[in-house]
Amino acid sequence: MITASDFRNGKTFEYEGKVMQVVEFQHVKPGKGAAFVRTKMKNVVTGAVTETSFNPTAKFPEAFIERKDVEYSYADGDLYYFMDTETYEMEPISKDNLPENFKFVKENDPCTLLSYKGNVFSVQIPNFVELVVTETEPGVAGNTATNTTKPATLETGAIVKVPLFISEGEKIQIDTRTGEYMGRA
Repeated sequence: MITASDFRNGKTFEYEGKVMQVVEFQHVKPGKGAAFVRTKMKNVVTGAVTETSFNPTAKFPEAFIERKDVEYSYADGDLYYFMDTETYEMEPISKDNLPENFKFVKENDPCTLLSYKGNVFSVQIPNFVELVVTETEPGVAGNTATNTTKPATLETGAIVKVPLFISEGEKIQIDTRTGEYMGRA
């Protein structure tokens, strides 16, 4: 059990049957009245952020998020299979539990499964990936306005905006958190 006065950024706990993570906290001691802890917390499973105030002595069960290193293997319909890098067992994950930025992951890429009490609720992918451009329009000579971009399809099927000088077959680096082009690989 942890108390509200033990809150730190990143701490996970159970609140009203949900797993919450502290995003921000502030111990408030008003001149009049009792002290309280103002907390901004995120539901780890859904990502919803809420703000609540707690009595510093309020107790909550601590939640331990399990992280397991895996390698993405293949997709079969709505199931995506990940191989445990230690035991070589395959773990099927539903498409619903994959993050939006999973479109940047290709086969054999390392990932991390996030689970709580044995239930996988999300997959964490690398922040940066290198992918090959499979389809893009050729850059037009003279079309050199600053920060001009064009759409490019990557080997995973994802579409990103790239500068005009990028051509098909080039390997580029993508920031998976924002989906933006970072540079040539």
